[in-house]
Amino acid sequence: MAQTAKTIKSKEDKIFDVVNTIFLTLICLAVLYPLYFVIIASISNPNMVYNGEVWLFPKEITFEGYKRIFSDPKIWLGYKNTVIYTVVGTVVQVSLTLMAAYALSRKDFYGKSFFMMVILFTMFFNGGLIPTYLVVKDLGMLNTVWAMILPKAVAVWNLIVARSFFEENIPNELLEAGKIDGCSNTKFFLKVVLPLSKPIIAVMVLFYAVGQWNSYFDALIYLNDESLYPLQLILRNILTQNQLSVKMLSDLDNLAAQQQVGEIIKYGIIIVGALPLLIVYPFVQRHFVKGVLIGGVKG
Repeated sequence: MAQTAKTIKSKEDKIFDVVNTIFLTLICLAVLYPLYFVIIASISNPNMVYNGEVWLFPKEITFEGYKRIFSDPKIWLGYKNTVIYTVVGTVVQVSLTLMAAYALSRKDFYGKSFFMMVILFTMFFNGGLIPTYLVVKDLGMLNTVWAMILPKAVAVWNLIVARSFFEENIPNELLEAGKIDGCSNTKFFLKVVLPLSKPIIAVMVLFYAVGQWNSYFDALIYLNDESLYPLQLILRNILTQNQLSVKMLSDLDNLAAQQQVGEIIKYGIIIVGALPLLIVYPFVQRHFVKGVLIGGVKG
């Protein structure tokens, strides 16, 4: 019987594998340890965290920080606002991106090169923060949901990725066959193109939803009403400006105790803000890879 030939590695190859494994392991540790530390610090005794005694394992496990976090109505309000912005924003963004990308992928679209150049120009150059703010203000979108959605309704890179997918996977002959059967452009897009574009739709939903969930800068610029603040802006104010709710620390009279409990609250808030994405990401990470591959086929 013929035996399967085994690949014989040279000494240099073995050394390279060992060095590469060590290097990648160190990178993984550098990336994962901060997240691990935040998790164990958020459930450890605040005195030990404050004194620097927690670094590898949690000590005197307590969920006091999470109890105080979820007792604050601002956190729940931020969650609600973020869910609304993410759902509505993703629907609007994906719809506009797919429609524009499909139009730009059509060979019979006169002037598509010109429009594509104009769109690409905005990817590298824009009007700046102040002109954009003035446009949003003049359109009456300040302190509204639309200020969080419309100014970034279409991302140029996502548009390029979707256009590449349509060019590679929707043959022109399919459109010609549809026209012979009396199919209009709109009907062809809705009945034929979209059912065949489930992979790119999943990629676009993922890209836009993650971006919308993590967004806080637009809210910082366009929103003054705290009842409209997304979760990320509330967390940002707590983490960077130490704006802990009075209700979180109302039963603590000692300033030192407030500082110690405040530390584990901050760690817990980081987990609260990132937890939904941490839960979802392992199930959808293949779509991130697929999106990169699709975008790399044709620019």
